[in-house]
Amino acid sequence: MKKFILIFFNNKKSTVGFVIILIFTLLAFIGPSVAPYDPQGMNFIPLSSPSFSHPLGTNSYGQDLLSRILVGTRLSLIVAILTGLITTIISTLIGLTSGYFGGVVDDILMTITNIFLVIPGLPLMIIIAAYITVKGVWPIILVISFTGWAWGARVLRSQSLTLKNRDFVKAAVVTGESSFRIVLFEILPNMLSLIAANFFGTAVYAVLSEATLEFLGLGSPEVISWGTILYWAQNNQALMLGAWWWFVFPGLCIALLGTAFALMNFAVDELTNPRLRKR
Repeated sequence: MKKFILIFFNNKKSTVGFVIILIFTLLAFIGPSVAPYDPQGMNFIPLSSPSFSHPLGTNSYGQDLLSRILVGTRLSLIVAILTGLITTIISTLIGLTSGYFGGVVDDILMTITNIFLVIPGLPLMIIIAAYITVKGVWPIILVISFTGWAWGARVLRSQSLTLKNRDFVKAAVVTGESSFRIVLFEILPNMLSLIAANFFGTAVYAVLSEATLEFLGLGSPEVISWGTILYWAQNNQALMLGAWWWFVFPGLCIALLGTAFALMNFAVDELTNPRLRKR
């Protein structure tokens, strides 16, 4: 474990990604406390450009954008992490079950997986979100998780098929160990790198998808997140009014968080694959 940590922090991509995520995590915890103004307060001159008193400017409602971005960091990060966890759990369960048991179970699960892979994810996600009457954070998390698990399940299924034919797994079968124990203690530990990569890849997908759904007005406009900030910017024609700061700064936060998860994903690939690791 110590060796892995040393290798992890010797990798520039993982270090940069970790630092960015750490900064956003810190802001998620302290953001509401350090926000200079009330994020819902409409007490300032509308559409003020960035200045000393308002470093990120104000919107057309006279709200301080820095305060709204700081408060919205928590919700955006929660959506990314929870969606990544839920999607990774679904992908792992389906991929392991399909690859290890094979037969009819594999045929059924892979048919469902292939259907989700064929259907374009973004249009499906938008259609489902549009028909959900309850608006909020959890519906968005569930919609993104429901539409984003198939790719990871396919990759993990291929890996479990390979591991199932290894000698140590066959030895466990011969000794009479249960399928549950074989999957949990023999196969799963050898797939942790792929599972971690799946999580970070899904987190990137979640960050962009949440912003997309909120931008289209399919979430709850009452909550404060980076996506809803972009929604209100688009709804009030910020681009036409020349209020570039209204959409540039939340868009930059989304891009940075997505980049951090992508860097972590690339780093996991390099750390677990010696052929990709630089000497």
